[in-house]
Amino acid sequence: MTLLWQYVNYFFPDVLNYMAVYYASGLIRFLVSSLIIVFPVFILVSWFLNKIYRNEAQVRESKIRKWLIYLTLFIASLVIIGDLVSVINMLLGGEITIRFILKALSVLVVAAAVFWYYIDDVRRDVPTGLAKPFAWVSGILVLAVVIGAFFIVGSPVTARLMQFDQQKVFDLQGIQSEIVNYWQRKEALPNSLADLNDPISGYKVPADPQNEEKGYDYEYNIKDAKNLSFELCANFNKQAKDQDINNRAMPLAGVPESYNQNWDHSSGRVCFERTIDKQLYPPLNKTTK
Repeated sequence: MTLLWQYVNYFFPDVLNYMAVYYASGLIRFLVSSLIIVFPVFILVSWFLNKIYRNEAQVRESKIRKWLIYLTLFIASLVIIGDLVSVINMLLGGEITIRFILKALSVLVVAAAVFWYYIDDVRRDVPTGLAKPFAWVSGILVLAVVIGAFFIVGSPVTARLMQFDQQKVFDLQGIQSEIVNYWQRKEALPNSLADLNDPISGYKVPADPQNEEKGYDYEYNIKDAKNLSFELCANFNKQAKDQDINNRAMPLAGVPESYNQNWDHSSGRVCFERTIDKQLYPPLNKTTK
């Protein structure tokens, strides 16, 4: 059910809650990973228990078994009630209608299927004949959900390439911040990235994390020294879409928002042109006077 909610968050994003999209992809990966392990174990255990029940009727009629099932259903009902309360609370808090309908519908459908199957099974004297159809239908649905997740979060190879790209944007943000600090301290742009290395502060210009694999590195070019215009370049693996917050780097602490934006990129070599505003970032010796 939580996985279905993340699908809703991803395909029907709310501009007032953009962080839900940012966390959706990561949460989808975790939930799919759990589903790949837990669901086959659940099916295997259910098959094993049903086999025992067919051969030993007294085990099936055990009061302990029935009480455990009822207890499980009771706990599940509390979880479902909590989910419904959460959905209603989101609606009252301004959740858009389509998101509310889909989330509420997912809760009701999952709850109805689970309760109908287990209540029907626990009341029978013999194992229900719906066990196999239920397992096949649920298995197909789970498989569809898992396959759909790969279209959202990508394959493990794609996920690694995206992590490389995200690290590159993090590095470029840090380099950009150091260039601004260099200007404020020396009233000039650095001639090269090597000028930013500072053994006292411990800062060292980072290298492209794929440098050893592809032979690329970050580029720094002065466009207009007088107007403090420069560009930073890197080679990216994947395109970062405007709406794909998962491909964006999060703002760096202490770095003005104006220097945290516009990091969207295509695949291949991409350059980001920047111009330092002298009024926003005056030389430090002038601000201390």
